[in-house]
Amino acid sequence: MEQIEHKYVEINGLKLHVAEIGSGSSPAVVFLHGFPEIWYSWRHQMIAVAGSGFRAIAPDYRGYGLSDPPPEPDKATYADLLADLLALLDALSIPKAFLIAKDFGARVAYLFALLHPEKVLGIITLGIPFLPPAPVTFHDYLPEGFYISRWQKPGRAEADFGRLDSKTVVRNIYILFSRTEIPIAHENQEIMDIVDSSTPLPPWFTDEDLVAYGSLYEKSGFQTALKVPYRSMSEEFNIANVKVECPALFIMGEKDYFFKFPGMEDYIKGEQAKMFVPKMETIYLPEGSHFVQEQLPEQVNQLILNFLNSHN
Repeated sequence: MEQIEHKYVEINGLKLHVAEIGSGSSPAVVFLHGFPEIWYSWRHQMIAVAGSGFRAIAPDYRGYGLSDPPPEPDKATYADLLADLLALLDALSIPKAFLIAKDFGARVAYLFALLHPEKVLGIITLGIPFLPPAPVTFHDYLPEGFYISRWQKPGRAEADFGRLDSKTVVRNIYILFSRTEIPIAHENQEIMDIVDSSTPLPPWFTDEDLVAYGSLYEKSGFQTALKVPYRSMSEEFNIANVKVECPALFIMGEKDYFFKFPGMEDYIKGEQAKMFVPKMETIYLPEGSHFVQEQLPEQVNQLILNFLNSHN
């Protein structure tokens, strides 16, 4: 971990925090985090790819972790993250990169590949496959207490999270999201109340990890994180051609709660994403949860390295 260097890059009027390891002349691999993750969630993968001759770069999105918040966090968009990624590649003199993305980072990676195909060598996503860039409607088919529905309501999650410190919020979400069931609260219950304070962390997530996450979210808070992704799911992109031509890999834990989203198991197992990403391969990890890269780092690292080496 101490080999990973940290710097700030001026991007679109904001200072973005970037973690980096590996030679500047090596092929670049850019890691895009999900929620409640941050650059730190890629610690195992960054060291592995740098050790195999690649340049590993993991930014915190605007408003996350150590990066500056946008001037109006409640107006943040996916389009902002896409513009930041393009500017970051230019600022670091990277003409083309591999993108490795987790959770909603998959949407960022694939939208970027559709908008800037010349910049992308290949894409690996974990937990979420390619989904066509249309408004997301899962909440139409799930109870009112579905966590995304709750977090989309301005003020509700802020009040729920605000009762706790950042470390406890992250702790609760890691526990909830590492289960096989979709987090759904009862009618008179908040999402944070689903987790009992005596529930242990997943065995692969240490107290040291929790302290690291807690301190990063202590700095940023959750305002931007609630806007992107949860309150930006109906964002329109007006992309005419939604076919991604670069090589792609999708890594899915078979115990990931995302499988339980309406229609998702059929979509994933039916390989329907290949209509849009014809060069995509899917690999399942039988014991994998939503956090496969932290839970099973050695297995995930090997899959990543196999992909990078075969398409470099």
